[in-house]
Amino acid sequence: MTKDLAVIGLGYVGLPLAQEAVKSGLSVIGYDLSERVIAGLSAGTSHVDDLSDADIVQMQNKGFTATKDDQVLASAKAIVICVPTPLSADGGPDLSAVLGATRTIAKNLVPGQLIVLESTTYPGTTDDVVKPILEEGGLVAGIDFYLAFSPERIDPGNKKFGMRNTPKVVGGINQASTDAAVSLYSKFVDTVVRAKGTKEAEMAKLLENTYRHINIALVNEMAMFCNDLGIDLWDVIKCASTKPFGFQAFYPGPGVGGHCIPIDPNYLSYQVKTNLGYPFKFVELAQEINAGMPNYIIRRVQDLLNSAGKALNGSTVLVLGITYKPDIADQRESPAIPIGLGLLEKGAKVLFHDPKVEVWKLDGKEINRTPDLISALKQADISVVLQNHSSYKADELISNSQLLFDTRGQLDHPEVERL
Repeated sequence: MTKDLAVIGLGYVGLPLAQEAVKSGLSVIGYDLSERVIAGLSAGTSHVDDLSDADIVQMQNKGFTATKDDQVLASAKAIVICVPTPLSADGGPDLSAVLGATRTIAKNLVPGQLIVLESTTYPGTTDDVVKPILEEGGLVAGIDFYLAFSPERIDPGNKKFGMRNTPKVVGGINQASTDAAVSLYSKFVDTVVRAKGTKEAEMAKLLENTYRHINIALVNEMAMFCNDLGIDLWDVIKCASTKPFGFQAFYPGPGVGGHCIPIDPNYLSYQVKTNLGYPFKFVELAQEINAGMPNYIIRRVQDLLNSAGKALNGSTVLVLGITYKPDIADQRESPAIPIGLGLLEKGAKVLFHDPKVEVWKLDGKEINRTPDLISALKQADISVVLQNHSSYKADELISNSQLLFDTRGQLDHPEVERL
């Protein structure tokens, strides 16, 4: 049976895309290599924050199925690749999942299909890596089948902007491919933006996250020297934000997390250095600053304990919130990980509380989760807010903590130390 769309990779990007397409009336099949993911979805269970079990059941009721059988790809009019692209050991993108997905498509490729890569990568991947593999069977891209890139813009936990109302950028290897991609996404996305080509679409994604990476690094460095100067940076940002033009507020934090900001700019830096022979200095400096924030947080914790007449070694440190964003369970690249490891290395007894996470492991060691927040606050020598989940109430945190360090700047109170 012919399907309108096949989605390869049913994670934080692919599953919401599949859901929106199904809701819009498209017939959709999902393909993933994970037996756990396939079994869970087949049982009506969601594994991503933005979709509930009820959402999965609704998708199934409208014909959605998930499978490991790659032969189903031949029955799809369009195939979208949504697989992860982590950093490799040399700092470049690890394209192994993209290569695997592309080879799987290639052996099932039929004339007339549209293939879209959504996985974030460096400019040129669609044309120089994906296209040659797809053409190995004799079909010609842009003529016998269509090929495009469309950067994913899923923001887990965002209640305002989702798949449908977030503009979608698409760029094809030729006009016919762009037209085909625009036709597909227009069925379930309100605004589709045409890029000049695949490289412009690939670069747009990297610009978005590099812009955020650099500006976060700016305020993180300002947080460090403002603390030394006795200046309240949070008040500075509030005041600057009153300007109705020429300023966008960014906020400091314990580091950057998730798949996008700590990783995507490195793709661009890697590509510039590899192809052009010189560094992308802004990105490298931003990476140095943001990557150094966990150690800075540990030093601040140590200083606060010292001021209270205590050593970090042997003290109980309660970590509040270990996910990379508030109100989701995703721990990818969370700065809580290097902070937790650093505290353990210095001899601290680390406890954690997170309303979204039951188990936290650091370097193979399971960290004690405290279910009773109030008693844990009273027990800990210092409590450190690493993520401002909405369930954390300021009065509870402030009134029950011996020492309280807020790295997210939400607790404006004389008894609270803020980043």
